Amino acid sequence: MDLLGYIDSKREDHLNELKELLRIPSVSAQAQHKSDIEKAARWIAEKLRAAGLQKVAITPTKIHPLVYGESLEAPGKPTVLLYGHYDVQPAEPLELWTSPAFEPAVRNGNLYGRGTADDKGQVHIHLKALESLRNTSGKLPVNVKVMIEGEEEVGSVSLWDFVQQNRERLKADALVVSDTAMLAKGVPSITYGLRGLNYYELEITGPAQDLHSGVFGGAVPNPITILAETIAKLHDDNFRVAVPGFYDNVAKLSREERKALSSLPWKEKEFRRMVGAPDLCGEKGFTIGERLWVRPTLELNGIWGGYTGEGAKTVIPSTAHAKISTRLVPNQDPARIAKLVEKQIRKLLPKTVKHKFEVLSTGKPWVASYSHPIFQKAIHALETGFGKKAVFIREGGSIPFVTQMHDTFKVPCVLLGFGLPDENAHAPDEHISLENYFGGIKSVAVFYEQLATL
Repeated sequence: MDLLGYIDSKREDHLNELKELLRIPSVSAQAQHKSDIEKAARWIAEKLRAAGLQKVAITPTKIHPLVYGESLEAPGKPTVLLYGHYDVQPAEPLELWTSPAFEPAVRNGNLYGRGTADDKGQVHIHLKALESLRNTSGKLPVNVKVMIEGEEEVGSVSLWDFVQQNRERLKADALVVSDTAMLAKGVPSITYGLRGLNYYELEITGPAQDLHSGVFGGAVPNPITILAETIAKLHDDNFRVAVPGFYDNVAKLSREERKALSSLPWKEKEFRRMVGAPDLCGEKGFTIGERLWVRPTLELNGIWGGYTGEGAKTVIPSTAHAKISTRLVPNQDPARIAKLVEKQIRKLLPKTVKHKFEVLSTGKPWVASYSHPIFQKAIHALETGFGKKAVFIREGGSIPFVTQMHDTFKVPCVLLGFGLPDENAHAPDEHISLENYFGGIKSVAVFYEQLATL
């Protein structure tokens, strides 16, 4: 049987196997799921062996295990390093899921469940593509190294140590990642740029303990009020980040690239519908696409303090907290931006409170040329799998590992995304389009097959 016919014949088997993986609640951020993380790592290792990879190993790390395997049976052919992750975000709030987060369900042409789009479903696409190639041809057409981690959703703490310790072993002609999205449904896409990400936590302390707001209110500092005022001053009226020096090194978009991005088949009406807010906002002078992909941002991701339980409790809290992130673009240095943000917050805070500013993680932005011949193979493969020409896009999210690998190994990084922007990654009712899942298996299999002709 030919490759594409074989993949079509296995649709039900592939889908049922993916459901098995999705039922494992491999939440890397929650300690109670440690055994589930280990179960998911074993599952991935088993499927790598089923795809014909050798030297498959589960490597313990500081937090969660990393799975590695390789097939080096194609002498003289290119070597591809595939990266993905099997860990997932917490499913809370559970009550907002239409069906349980870890009980995958098919509805309206989509598969629902935590990890469907980010990133179990996309990793599984590659596993089934490799297995299909092996089962139809007897061997893989190129050399493949596969590295699937379990800490991506908590900052990939151990990943880079593994890479540094195995630099020779991991050498490849290209890095392939599927942890991004298509531009829109029916528009297969290759991502050539990612924003970087810094993540911070801010704690503000006023009184030594919570105080009665009637007895002490009006005479002592309220950390929640001060935190809110401080956060509000981090943007100006045009929604530019009000941190001195923040934009100093931002790379200017060329006229050609700006024109190319504006010509993409992107619909603002659909974006508004997906967001669901009464209106949109953002940095003045830039299109929505540019705000999402090529401009830096500062966002408040969480804020808490004081009493938030049922009923009333009249207190002035001792502390207030915030989680803040900055998305970075080419030429912005994460360490410098972190210092600038802390300096501005320290300047804005009154002397009536103390503060603690912690940098939880940093990540560089990445952008690359897509002139390498490997991208032409990717375009052809996506067109084969989906019957439509692929486009080149940027992504507003971050994959720090891509930047690290690109800087270290100086090889092309091909980001083949099969999710969609409205598939609720990190949110309730996460899902993946079955059309994209099955089309992805075909596309990836053809891509690996085509790479043998480079």
